[in-house]
Amino acid sequence: MSVEDRYFDGLYAGNDDPWAFRQRWYEQRKRAITLAALPRPHYRAIFEPGCANGELSAELARRCDRLLCCDTAAAAVKLAQTRLSLFDHTHVEQSRLPQDWPQEKFDLIVFSEIGYYLDSADLTAVIRHMDNSLTADGQLLACHWRPPIEGCPLNARQVHDRIHEVLGLPRLVLHQEADFILEIWCREPRSVAALEGLR
Repeated sequence: MSVEDRYFDGLYAGNDDPWAFRQRWYEQRKRAITLAALPRPHYRAIFEPGCANGELSAELARRCDRLLCCDTAAAAVKLAQTRLSLFDHTHVEQSRLPQDWPQEKFDLIVFSEIGYYLDSADLTAVIRHMDNSLTADGQLLACHWRPPIEGCPLNARQVHDRIHEVLGLPRLVLHQEADFILEIWCREPRSVAALEGLR
């Protein structure tokens, strides 16, 4: 079974930054690596499921024409809405995946630190939603903490292996270290340099 909403509600009870996104150098550095890994400087539409309090969202907002974020925790949604209030091209909504998947198309989906909270069936359903939601040149970025997390149905390796298997798209980026793994898949398989005519 996927992790229930009450788990996330408990994390946000009296704490507006339960993972210390703002304080920890680990989180700041991971955000910087995530943003640097993106193959394009700008996107038309980005979807970020599991946006938490909106720290990464605020950086993504600077890289797109439209940003849609969602989270299953009501407190996280309110925090992200406040964090993104200066950006009029962003929208944050409360939704639980996989059932509340948006109908739009996106040229980037950022699936960060959320996959292992889903059980195998829900993760597979989400991957299929992502596949259907990507534009003809769409990209999927996935990033997950590698050490095991108590109470989570899956680990990072299982999540990324399942994405690679079900999505079936070329992988453009692979960054792996002791703490996390980051990968990007794309319908347009050419590298950044190739797209700029350098090879």
